Amino acid sequence: MPKMKSNRGAAKRFTMTASGKAKYKKMNRRHILTKKAQKRKRHLRQDGIISKADQPNIDRMLPYGA
Repeated sequence: MPKMKSNRGAAKRFTMTASGKAKYKKMNRRHILTKKAQKRKRHLRQDGIISKADQPNIDRMLPYGA
């Protein structure tokens, strides 16, 4: 049986935690940062965790983890 292919777009966007959850970088942190509040930018630094409802889709796109 050949290896399954992972979705390359998803592999670039998500990393798996040790417990199997998917982490991602939050949006709105690229440019035009001067008008955004310091607190907002500080919270955008932290990685987000994919919701439980979306986890099966990520598992399908990344069969071997990312």
